[in-house]
Amino acid sequence: MGIGGISVWQLLIILAIVIMLFGTKRLRTLGGDLGSAVKGFKKSMSDEEPGKTPEEDDNTSTELDKDK
Repeated sequence: MGIGGISVWQLLIILAIVIMLFGTKRLRTLGGDLGSAVKGFKKSMSDEEPGKTPEEDDNTSTELDKDK
């Protein structure tokens, strides 16, 4: 038995159907796009200023609104 009651053979059949529907080229570009999106997300998460809490971010935006 595989994941959640799905056997390995059933997964292989599903994979074959997906490859026939979309083709390997489209799946390759889709995988590359997904990988770059994950990489960009990780980069944006690491670019945040360390030690700054969300409350401080909220306070900064309200201080900017007061100056207007």
